[in-house]
Parts: sequence; C-alpha cells; structure tokens
Amino acid sequence: MRLPKIVALLLVVMAVSSCASEDFPQVRELAMRIIPDHHGAIVFEALEDSVDCFELSMRGEKVLVRANNANSAAVGLNHYLKNHCMTTVSWDLRNPVQLPDTLPAIEGNVRVNAHCSDRFFLNYCTFGYTMPWWGWPEWERFIDWMALNGVTMPLAITGQEAVWQKVWMKHGLTDEQVRSYFSGPAHLPWHRMSNIDYWQGPLPQDWIDGQAELQKKILRRERELGMTPVLPAFAGHVPKELADIYPSIDTSRVSYWGGFANEYRCTFLAPMDSLYSEIQKDFLTVQTEMFGTDHIYGVDPFNEIDAPSWDPQTLAAMSAHIYESMATVDPEAVWLQMGWLFYADPTHWTQENIESFLRAVPQDRMILLDYYCEFIEIWKQTRSFYGQPYIWCYLGNFGGNTMMSGNFSTVSSRIDDALANGGDNLVGMGSTLEGFGVNMFMYEYILERAWDTGISDRDWINALADRRLGYVDAGVRKAWQTLCDEVYTEHSKTGHSTLTCAHPALEGNWHWTTKPSNHYSVETLRSVWDALLAAPSERDTYEYDVVNVGRQLLGDMFLQVRNEFTSAYKAGNLALMQEKAELMLGIIEDMDRLVACHPEFSLKDWVQMARALGKTPQEKDYYETNARTLVSVWGDSYHLSDYASRAWAGMLTSFYKVRWEMFVDDVMESCKSGVPFDAKAFDAKIWDFENRWAQSSHKIEYPQPGDPIATARELAEKYR
Repeated sequence: MRLPKIVALLLVVMAVSSCASEDFPQVRELAMRIIPDHHGAIVFEALEDSVDCFELSMRGEKVLVRANNANSAAVGLNHYLKNHCMTTVSWDLRNPVQLPDTLPAIEGNVRVNAHCSDRFFLNYCTFGYTMPWWGWPEWERFIDWMALNGVTMPLAITGQEAVWQKVWMKHGLTDEQVRSYFSGPAHLPWHRMSNIDYWQGPLPQDWIDGQAELQKKILRRERELGMTPVLPAFAGHVPKELADIYPSIDTSRVSYWGGFANEYRCTFLAPMDSLYSEIQKDFLTVQTEMFGTDHIYGVDPFNEIDAPSWDPQTLAAMSAHIYESMATVDPEAVWLQMGWLFYADPTHWTQENIESFLRAVPQDRMILLDYYCEFIEIWKQTRSFYGQPYIWCYLGNFGGNTMMSGNFSTVSSRIDDALANGGDNLVGMGSTLEGFGVNMFMYEYILERAWDTGISDRDWINALADRRLGYVDAGVRKAWQTLCDEVYTEHSKTGHSTLTCAHPALEGNWHWTTKPSNHYSVETLRSVWDALLAAPSERDTYEYDVVNVGRQLLGDMFLQVRNEFTSAYKAGNLALMQEKAELMLGIIEDMDRLVACHPEFSLKDWVQMARALGKTPQEKDYYETNARTLVSVWGDSYHLSDYASRAWAGMLTSFYKVRWEMFVDDVMESCKSGVPFDAKAFDAKIWDFENRWAQSSHKIEYPQPGDPIATARELAEKYR
C-alpha cells in the first residue's frame, strides 16, 4: 500500500535523524535515494588516511563501508552494489535500481586505494547534447552516479548566463542585446566556447533565472558529496556591441566555425587589453556571490577557432594575462584548460606554441585535460604537457550518438601505460564525453580504473555481465567478452552512427557527420544478441542491452542493404531495387518499434522535456524548435547536419525514414526515366524537408512501447 506523502516524509526525517551521529550523513542520504528499502543494512564510518580509499567488511549483519571521505564512501558503496549485489545504478533517472531481496554478506575485508585524487567528468558539449532540458530530478540522479563512480572534479557550467547578464548590463548593454547575444539553450555550449553568437536567440529570461537556481542546487549537492566543481571564468568572448561602448578596445572577430554565417561569428577581446581584467573581476565577483567558488576555473579561449596571433611570444603573453586576471581576483585560482585544441589544430599548435602557451602560467596553476586519449595522447607529444599537471581522459562519444563504440582493450593498455609512465604531473583520470550515448559501461570502467581494485579486465567484464543480467550465466558472460574483445574495438569518431541516421546517398556516407564504420561482422553481433535472448531476465539493464544490441545490428544490416540497392540501380534492375528499398524502409520501421521498448531511446522525452520549460505556446514551440534543431540540421547550413544523430523512437520514422523514402523514390524514378540521379537537386529538396521538420512543422507520431524481449525475439527471427 502506498503511504501518504506526509507519513513517508516523516519516515525519511526519522531515518536521517537516527543516523545523525553517523559519519558521512550525505552518503546515507544518497543511499536512501537509490536503495531506499535496503539502505539500513549499510553502515558508514570514517577512516583516517592520507589517500582516497575505502574498506568493506561486515559488522554483525550489516555491511560496513569505511572511507577517508564522503566521495570515497560513495565509491565503496557502489563497489559493494556492483560486485556483491549484481546491481547497476544508472546515470539516467528513467532506469530503476534493482537489488536482490536480501543484501549479500561480504567475506573478509576488502580495501581499495585510489591511483589518483582527481577524477574529472563532463564536457561543455554534454550540457547541450544531453542536459539542456534537465530539471533537478535528472541532475540529482546524475550527481549520485558521479559520486558512486568517484568523480571529484565535475564541470559545472549551468546557469552562467545569469552571471553574464549582470556583467554585460553593468557595462552598458541593454537587456535585449544581452539575451539576443546568447544562443538557444541546446546550443549554449558552443556560445560559451566562443563558436557561435545570436543563434536562435534571444534567450528567454525564465530560462536564465531557472538555470541559475538549478545551478545552486547542483553545486550544493556536488560539494556535499566531496566534489570540487569546475566553474567558468572569462576567456575573452564578448558581445560585438561592446565595441560601441568602448570604441578603443582591442577586439577581433574569431574565425568562421561550423559553417555558420558571418552574423553568428564571435568576438574576442585581447587579454592584454585593460578591459579584460576588469571584466574578469566583474564576472568572478558576481559568480562567487551567486554560486561560491572552489578556485578551479574552466577557461578555453581558442576552442576550434584561431588565436588572433600564432606568434609564440604573443600566445605566452595572452595566457599569462588570462591567468593573472583570475589570480588578481582569486589568489588560489587554478586554470583548467581543455587539451582538445592541440589535437584539433596541430598545424598552428606546434610544440613551440604549446610550450609557450603553457609555460607562461605559473607551475601547478594550470591543469590540462588530455581530451581524447583513446585515440591520441597529447601528453606523449608534449613531454607531459611541459610539466603542468594533466588528467588522462576518455572521450568515447560525440554528439550523443547512439553507436556502440569504444576500444576497450586499447583503453585498458593505455591507462596501464599512463599510470606507469605518465610522470608525477599525471594527477587524475576522467572522461570528456560529448553526450550520454549507449555505452555507459565504458565510463564506469574508466572511472573504476582510477582505483587499484585488483580486478582483472576479464573478471571486470564478467561482473558487468552478471549485474546487467542479475545472475550468473556463462552464455551472457561470453557475449560480453565478445562485445569487449570484438565489437568494442574502435574508438568513437565524430559523427559515428549507423547509416539509417545519415543523409541518404548511393555510396559512402555523403558527409563526415555520419560514419557507419565498424570493425566486426554482422554475424558476430548477431551471436551476441542470440546469447542475450537465450538468458531471460526481468532486469531493466538486461532489457536495455537486448534493445541496444538489436538496434545496432539492424543499423549495421541497413548498410548492407543500401549497398545492394545501389548495385541494383547501377545494373538497372528495377525489381531488385524495389525489393531492397522495401527492406531498407522496413528495417528503419523495425528499429523504431524496437527502440520504443526502452525509454532511454526516446525523442518524445527530449521534446516533451523541452516543451515543459515553456510557459506559453510560443515559448513551448521555441524550446521544441531548439531541441529538434540540435539533433537534426544542427545549424544554418549542412556542415553539421546529423552530427548529433540519434536512433530514437519517433525520430527514426518521422525524420530518417522520410528522408530515405524521398531518396529511393527519386533514385527509382531516375532509373525508370533513364536520366542519371541528380544528387544536387535531391540534396536541396531534402534540406528543405529537414529544416521544416526542425521548425516543428512536422507532427511526430510516436510508436507505442512494446514488450522488449518479445519484440526483439520477433525481429531476431525475422532477420535471421
């Protein structure tokens, strides 16, 4: 029977009060949120130690978690849940936490020390590709997940527009100018990184105010759980209208980015200009008043844009002035800098320029994120970032793409190498994922490798298989070993997605924003799917895996059928073209049915959460347009179209299938008429459809969720 809300609240208060004298009450509250019926079987106790560590043992009939701080205690709790209870706590609130009826006892004593004290998580882009529509419930679960996985240094850039609004209006800009300067919500990360201004502005005031209040909750909880949030600082990005107020300031227009028109280009204020330090002081002062400070600031002045000068001395002067502008306001300031720029533009970021830029900042007052280590390790090219502290990071996902990707074994060996040979200035590990795609286990693995658990990769994968299924099954363990050995072998790429989500073309993938490449056979993935379907379970994680593997398999098959359609076109075989066209469109329809069986693959949630932020029909439409734009055309030209592709229920049929229908119709008509297919004319026609879809002019029909296992078994038999 469901308890009245007031009774439930009183029980929670009594439970918290009874644990008031206990160590780490904030971790007790975390346990009450994620395992409310079992948290009383666990005791938390402080442990004096100079390194991050935890111990697990039994105290009578209760599990004892001892740790040196709250964050380590949360990791210890998660270690117990994963390895003893076969339980997964997801970063997504929609996924339930499922436990055995009785919590198992621990044999002996387990002690685990951390390899490093800094564990970083997030990326500017995650705040656009995953989080723009989140409220406190979604953030609360995610912060719990970060604590359970040992994150100590989360990027925390929510709500900064409220700070900038005060700063820019203090300097004479109007409210309309400031809110128009900001982009739409889902595109704010790229505004914050000096890539685009004004796109889909003006930003509603309700959004600005609401995000500021949300940030206060986020920071309070992160700090309670032993984290050091990374807040932003001024990196030189200013409204172009600032030059009307200060005509003599030294500004420049940054280079074109993402194919956007000139009107959306950003403006950069030279750090040596006296106004730079004044703006920095204003921003940090207001931000500290609103949100407090933890003295680590994310500053990224040249992300995928050109610096005003590539002269080494000038680069050194700019970085020195940026740091000094922060240190003058906050003497404890530490600059956190993405290392992505050194990978993205190796032509300009020569070793001489990198060294000049880094060494102009006092030693240990800058931390570098080695951003994309599963593919390229910048620390090996820069003598470990010329002595400045750095964090080894796994990226793993671009754009929130729903693609099974990640090079498990390569990542494992590179972590081993970094821990052994990375130097004393390797201070941490972490992840810089652009979006929450379909590979959460890879991020659990990365963050766990920051701890000396003594668990081999084989045993770790077996434990993963067990907790996804809820019990031990040899076939599922073998399936997960196959996934990690044969399927998860390729690093994530920009635009990594199945061809179903790509702009249609007869050959290849038309544009760099969709890359359907993989290094395994369809038969290998089919064997994994069959193994999962042979081991029934009521676990949500199991159902998710069945849907996810099937989704990927159908997407891989689509590529083969498209190639057969193209061969039939070249041979002039209309009958075979028709057969392959029907199969292609049928695969997309079946993918839509399958992914509708799990809520995490949902365009409906993405759109509804966006619309819920609006107070009027006009505002609701505004947020929906912004949400649809990001996951379809992205911007104002084809350059980034499909970059954030998602094989989601509703989007597969309302967007991707329609494009492929238009494509096969035009190709077949050209074959019938004997006139070569006009790809340019088709591209113009489809661009018009894509923009109308993004502007909310196409109603979306969402499939009804079905039984995931029954649907998967039906499709497995159909496509055998």
